[in-house]
Amino acid sequence: MYAIIANGSKQYKATVGETIKFEKLAANVGDKVEFEVLLVSDENGVKLGEEVKNLKAVGEVLAQDKMKKIIVYKYKAKKNVRKKQGHRQPFTAVKIDSIG
Repeated sequence: MYAIIANGSKQYKATVGETIKFEKLAANVGDKVEFEVLLVSDENGVKLGEEVKNLKAVGEVLAQDKMKKIIVYKYKAKKNVRKKQGHRQPFTAVKIDSIG
């Protein structure tokens, strides 16, 4: 069984017991968070729309961290313009406990 859950403007495929890295959430480690369910697929078929309107996915926050650093390098030809910059995107790791 899996579900498609929404967080902000992004959608994620979630199964029970899976750990998902979301964009940074305003929650502390150990807190329970709820997500809106858009679609549920199980052995009975696919449910969406009004059938899953009142379902929630509940997860526990495992960590608040940053991703691996990426290097952004900007270069303009023939202008002697070069800019090197690094970026680490913050994320929240959430373990999905239940869907329903």
